[in-house]
Amino acid sequence: MRAGAAFGIFALGTLAACQQTVPDSGRAFDPVYEGIETALLDGDLVNFKVKMRGARGAGDVRSYAECAAAQYALIRGYGFARHVRTTTDLVGGQWRGDAVYTISPALPQGFKTIDAEVAVANCRELGIPTV
Repeated sequence: MRAGAAFGIFALGTLAACQQTVPDSGRAFDPVYEGIETALLDGDLVNFKVKMRGARGAGDVRSYAECAAAQYALIRGYGFARHVRTTTDLVGGQWRGDAVYTISPALPQGFKTIDAEVAVANCRELGIPTV
């Protein structure tokens, strides 16, 4: 596995499977994924807006956006994505994420690269929806 691809996969691998207990809260992790909006910004630059409830924090929201980006890359016939930026916000119990990724047919330069096929397989295993 490429070092860059490992970084993106590590972020997904750290997300525990659904129905686990949230540390120090005693309540189950039972996320509700409320949708993904995609917008092609320019060429290979794509914006993903995700919404969910029941997230343990911003990391769960980022993982949801990463799953969307990985699947989107595959749909477009590309094998890779690279994270550019993600912002998250909690409003009225709903987490919102606004993420930007580049997609490409070859492994892009940078540290936050994602092997789309591997990431989508991990997302499915973890029960995180994709586009």
